[in-house]
Amino acid sequence: MQPAERILENLKILSAIPSPTGMTGACADAVCSMLAGMGFRPEKTRKGAVHCRLAEGEHPILLCAHLDTLGMAVRAVKPNGRLRYSKIGGWNDNAVENENVVIHTRSGKTFTGTVQSVHASRHVWGDITAEARTDESLEIVLDEDVNTKAETEALGIRAGDMVSFDPRLVHTESGYVKCRFLDDKASAAVLLTLAADIAEGRLVPARGVTVAFTVYEEIGHGASDLYAQDAEDIVAIDMGCVGSDLNCRETQLSICAKDAAGPYDWDLTNELIARADRLGLDYAVDVYPNYSSDANTALKGGLDARFACFGPGVFASHGYERTHEKALESTLRLAEDLAGVNPAE
Repeated sequence: MQPAERILENLKILSAIPSPTGMTGACADAVCSMLAGMGFRPEKTRKGAVHCRLAEGEHPILLCAHLDTLGMAVRAVKPNGRLRYSKIGGWNDNAVENENVVIHTRSGKTFTGTVQSVHASRHVWGDITAEARTDESLEIVLDEDVNTKAETEALGIRAGDMVSFDPRLVHTESGYVKCRFLDDKASAAVLLTLAADIAEGRLVPARGVTVAFTVYEEIGHGASDLYAQDAEDIVAIDMGCVGSDLNCRETQLSICAKDAAGPYDWDLTNELIARADRLGLDYAVDVYPNYSSDANTALKGGLDARFACFGPGVFASHGYERTHEKALESTLRLAEDLAGVNPAE
């Protein structure tokens, strides 16, 4: 099986498990099970993250990706039985209209629905349908015969329940990968593939290697508990941005030189660039003005390490995202090169 195929198999597993920030237990448990099946001994933190030592050795490196995704919480049940939402993470309301969702109640029951405009039909409402999209002009319409607040509450739905989006994972013949949660389940899939490479002997570690799968990145404190790690280097494997004023394309590896929190470590970033050149990878170096990563969070938490960030180029981030299998393979190759030696090379 080719590297992209192995990454995509992992991505299919992860993307199918709803994990909006705050409700990540099932996804973290699945990652623990996958790592344990490879012969490793993963641990879950009290906070719910997964840490796993893949190899002992000098000059330890910590590679991290996050499992939590954007989502919603039920803010209120409306008088008409529909739901008002509260955002989880930083997304634009325009990006969720007409999305299918699942409502996860605290009793364990789930219900399906769709995010719709309050004025959904132009045949009914005319030009008012062009109004700005907000949590007041959009609502969640349940796939249940409910028309009042009391009827919806009788189902067991209430404020504080979680709402997950349909990931809609598609892999095209041309190699593009579309999914709502490439940020950051694509990178988590890369790290699981890296772990399998070590477990199955395709990669011989050249240093101490730990992987971490954090669960609160989308709200800003995902890697704050990594301060106690012994890593000399921490590298966040996270999506690269694609768009105006940026160099990266969806087919490329993206190396982040600076984001909203500031510049990444000069020497480690230079090392990533030199490694990418040596490997012949198709990559771009960019500055992301509206972005931060788990590496920054770990440093703010007190980790004393060099820090950097790279990942696959992703278009329409925090919307219905798209990357390419070439970018996924390049991300894996650079992560492998940081961690060890491929005996076949």
